[in-house]
Amino acid sequence: MRRIPPLPALSTAPLPALVPAPFPALVLALTLALALALAGCSVPDRSDLMPQPAPGASGTQTVVTLGDSVPAGTACDCDPFPDVYAGLLTPPARSINESRAGFTSADVRDQLSDSGVRAAIGSATVVLIMAGANDLADAFGDEQDDVAYRNAAAEVEQNVVATVAAIHQTDPGTVTVLVIGYWNVVKDGEVGLATYGTDGERSAVTATQYANQALRQAAADSGARYLPTVTVFKGDQRNQDPTALLAADGDHPNAQGHLAIAQALLAALPDG
Repeated sequence: MRRIPPLPALSTAPLPALVPAPFPALVLALTLALALALAGCSVPDRSDLMPQPAPGASGTQTVVTLGDSVPAGTACDCDPFPDVYAGLLTPPARSINESRAGFTSADVRDQLSDSGVRAAIGSATVVLIMAGANDLADAFGDEQDDVAYRNAAAEVEQNVVATVAAIHQTDPGTVTVLVIGYWNVVKDGEVGLATYGTDGERSAVTATQYANQALRQAAADSGARYLPTVTVFKGDQRNQDPTALLAADGDHPNAQGHLAIAQALLAALPDG
């Protein structure tokens, strides 16, 4: 038989030490460095991480609203009409709604002394004003009081003229100011009839007429535009029941009512 030569003796020399694998961060750094070198050391575009201009600062329209609980959206779990209108514009505009429940025309006038409100006005392309209902509501009674309504309306007219003047002083550019009238300065529809009765409803109509006359005149005197809402809620003949457009309190618009006002605004100011 052929003899098999003996196997060589195993080496007893120590094995070379294992080199630790590079840390992930080091690998990533080396890979990035190589990629930059191949790309001519150009820095990748990270503009998506840079601060962007605020809306309204570079051509985007901004709608600023001053007013009472109606434009504020009180009693309606929905988007109020200023926000809806801004969204209907093409492209959609930014909406800054400074309306507050309970505000009178004097409260809205005094808002222009607030630096935050002035800053908002300064960025505006459109300013909406809806104020004066609370002034007339304070004078409202079941028995029509023309003297009280006339005095309250005079205050509304004076305050709205001052408000528009302050807006133009803050933003002397091409801002459009639109004053919005009321369908009723108090409760209306089924709730209004149940609350005030027939005589009270007639008195409410008179109070609303005084308010709208004051708002229309204020717009004319100050260079603003005026938008009525009586026909929006009561039709061209002003005899339709507005209940379907009102919230449960009968005093504020529901979602359909806010949409109806926004659509009227879009028809009046289709380009913002």
